[in-house]
Amino acid sequence: TGGCNSQTGRVASSVFFYFVCASDVCMTFLPCYCIFVCTDLLPASGGEKVTKEFLHELLNILLGYICKSSRRSGKVLDFHHPHQLKEGLEGFSLQLTDKPETLEQILVDCRDTLKYGVNTGHPRFFNQLSSGLDLIGLAGEWLTSTANSNMFTYEVSPVFILMEEVLLKKMQGIVGWSDDEGDGIFCPGGTISNLYSILVARYYFYPEVKTRGMRALPQLAIFTSEHSHYSVKKSAAVLGMGSENVLMVKCDESGKMIPVELESSIVAAEERGLVPFYVNATAGTTVYGAFDPFNDIADICHGHNLWMHVDAAWGGGLLMSDRHRMKLQGIERAWSVTWNPHKMMGVPLQCSVILIKKRGLLQDCNELGAEYLFQRDKPYDVSYDTGDKSIQCGRHVDVFKFWLMWKAKGSEGFGSQVNKCLENAEYLYDQLQRRTGFELVFKNKPEHSNVCFWYIPPTMRGLPPGPDRDTRLHQVAPRIKHRMMEQGSVLIGYQPLGDKVNFFRCVFSNPATQQEDVDFLLDEITRLGNDL
Repeated sequence: TGGCNSQTGRVASSVFFYFVCASDVCMTFLPCYCIFVCTDLLPASGGEKVTKEFLHELLNILLGYICKSSRRSGKVLDFHHPHQLKEGLEGFSLQLTDKPETLEQILVDCRDTLKYGVNTGHPRFFNQLSSGLDLIGLAGEWLTSTANSNMFTYEVSPVFILMEEVLLKKMQGIVGWSDDEGDGIFCPGGTISNLYSILVARYYFYPEVKTRGMRALPQLAIFTSEHSHYSVKKSAAVLGMGSENVLMVKCDESGKMIPVELESSIVAAEERGLVPFYVNATAGTTVYGAFDPFNDIADICHGHNLWMHVDAAWGGGLLMSDRHRMKLQGIERAWSVTWNPHKMMGVPLQCSVILIKKRGLLQDCNELGAEYLFQRDKPYDVSYDTGDKSIQCGRHVDVFKFWLMWKAKGSEGFGSQVNKCLENAEYLYDQLQRRTGFELVFKNKPEHSNVCFWYIPPTMRGLPPGPDRDTRLHQVAPRIKHRMMEQGSVLIGYQPLGDKVNFFRCVFSNPATQQEDVDFLLDEITRLGNDL
């Protein structure tokens, strides 16, 4: 349609998929689209033909975007400032109307939404921990939305509930827990998964908090590394314990928690009258990608009878790799684990899991037994009505796309995907040491796919270390990023950390990224920053 080239790809022995590829998103509208509106679609009487044509055109838009997203010649983003998008661009308006728009306009809005967004599936998108576009996962997301089900009871989501059980058991086994232990639930993101871990840990030590509230508790203390994710502090604030009672433990130069510092922090907290109960260890810190020493931390937690949680939102994917899983040695000793398949494993957003080692604790902590949902006299095993484990009522189906990807790739496929991403990180690490004008934030080889570095423009290369150099260097990454966004050819993040001024953080989670994209990134940074 509309000048698109069709390609046929054989799958298995007799099944064919037809992908419509285009140099740009293309659509062919029938003349009648200008008069049809959403009420002409199913379930309207006689609406089947209009519905099929509308969805066919929508599919053309999506397939055109998918084909374009992997082309290196295309932009990562077509950047516009907020005021430009709010004012409207070329017929694209964010404003809502009282009267229904035509289906033709709805399709235009779909096309323009993709056009003005960020192409996170582009091989040169290095900006976030979640990137890439897995087509099996995408197919799973489409089916999930078509089913439009809810994950609170078996009677509403029988297949999805059982898929969740299968995935949770598989992940618990990979973590290293035995068959007779382990529980969990899929959550809307790693922050909520981490919140669950603190919520359940608090209930484990102080079950009366569920009914009596904070007045039943002493002043509790949480321990986490100074490189850990901010969600630990946020969860403490949300749960009423206060962010000031989250005590930050010092790390070494690679970003790993120092066990002796944890021990001394626990003792110091007790001397101040606080009651330690929970330690968060991190598998793959957000900036450096560091892995805390889990066995040492587990020993300390055991000695003080503290709940040990491992935030493996970013690093959990390495468990799928025979080559890299040893970096998480000791994670099996954790009492709970956060793991985000939507990061390193490439599952479309969102897909996050909280795993709890003690079976039944999650249910006991959150169960309220709403009688309109969780009746005990249903004609099936009501233990599969898992919704009361959750602090939510309505819960999105995040399991199917992940289950479908696992079926398509197998555990080995996920392992190969992880290995490739870390190979890209090693390649970048090597190139940074060979190229003039680049400086690593820390010298050690990266443990994960995070690589942190500065670009030093020619005018600064002779400056001695000190405040003047730091002040000037602090401005380099933001200015390069500004130019990068306006050109749209590549995207990478930056940040300061502690006493270190702004530096670039490159992360690899997109299996489409190749070494040529790493070379392009460094060439582009040099080109955009050479005159600073």
